[in-house]
Amino acid sequence: MSAAEEIIEVCRCLYERGMLAAADGNVSYRASDDRIIITPSGQHKAFLEPHEMAEMDISGRTLKGQPSSERLMHLEIYRQCPLARCVVHAHPPMATAWTIAKPHLDKLPAGAMPEVTLAVGEIPIIPYARPGTEEMGRNLRKFLPRQRVMILSRHGAVTWGESVIEAYNGMERLEHAAQILHLAHSLGRLSSLPFDEMEALRAMRAKRGDRTL
Repeated sequence: MSAAEEIIEVCRCLYERGMLAAADGNVSYRASDDRIIITPSGQHKAFLEPHEMAEMDISGRTLKGQPSSERLMHLEIYRQCPLARCVVHAHPPMATAWTIAKPHLDKLPAGAMPEVTLAVGEIPIIPYARPGTEEMGRNLRKFLPRQRVMILSRHGAVTWGESVIEAYNGMERLEHAAQILHLAHSLGRLSSLPFDEMEALRAMRAKRGDRTL
């Protein structure tokens, strides 16, 4: 499967999971040190064809087509994260809703969920920036390259990985956790695991490495 075909498969999965609507979202793939394949601007991501993919270099110069309007965010991740091979930006509804309903949060309150700590670690909420601006990339800098799964305040989420499937897994993991937390919150209140247990889980995560599972 080509990189373009992998991107299209991810876009369709995101659409089927309700994390993309109409022309929302964007996915990119670093094909070489200087060449990035990215979804085109203004098109429905669930109905793309391989020949419609845009291309740019690491400086942002367009090589083919019309790259996504949010390419600056993708470029910042590639520049800060040498291991990044794929970047996914989508609008997972529940993860986004947390940032709208509880704007004081600086991370997803997932301390009660061992699988989140083991598979992702903490999931920070990045301060709001207007879509498509350089500020979006600047706001990510202090979280990179350590964080691979991040919520964008009021604007969805962004994930990166050493493969297309890792980047997609991060988005799926995030939205699933956000849904569980919403259900727990609606049933009463959120709880957390004991401090010692969280420390043990973080140690296990450190041994496994930084990849999103």
